[in-house]
Amino acid sequence: MLNVIPPLCDTLPMTDQKLSRIDQSLIALRRILRATEFYARDLAHAARLTPAQLRILQIVDERRSTTPKALATQMGVSQATITTMVDRLVARGMVERARSVTDGRQTNVTITAEGHATLENAPDPLQQRYVRAFEALEDWEQAQLISSLERVASMLDAAAIDAAPVLTTGEIQGDKRPV
Repeated sequence: MLNVIPPLCDTLPMTDQKLSRIDQSLIALRRILRATEFYARDLAHAARLTPAQLRILQIVDERRSTTPKALATQMGVSQATITTMVDRLVARGMVERARSVTDGRQTNVTITAEGHATLENAPDPLQQRYVRAFEALEDWEQAQLISSLERVASMLDAAAIDAAPVLTTGEIQGDKRPV
């Protein structure tokens, strides 16, 4: 028979258990924050991209051609923010802007061979690892996790903060990080 050591919080008096659970929850939050920071640093070093720039490349690659408005809508940011980020990707030769063949008033964003190569060689996105793990959960586990995360956001008075579905820290506005 295995010797099972009870979790620390089960062996402490109630006040110490509460502190231990508080510490455990803060440690878990800190690990999530640090994971996003480490990933952003690795991505900046390996591909000279921010997570938001990588997400733009992924969306454009998936769609082959898309409008800045569609990018802004999917990423949950303003068109001005997308314009700034696309400008930076155009300057690096990763995407191009082209007039729509169906509507001359519309501009489409397309990925270049350079952008596609960068996408292929970029580290595995943190959020894709999360998506794979999340999709592997049972339906009830997904619902429970969403509920818990929403509760944490509420506890931090962050429920009303506008956020894009991109795992990164800080503002996405114009992405002043790697150009």
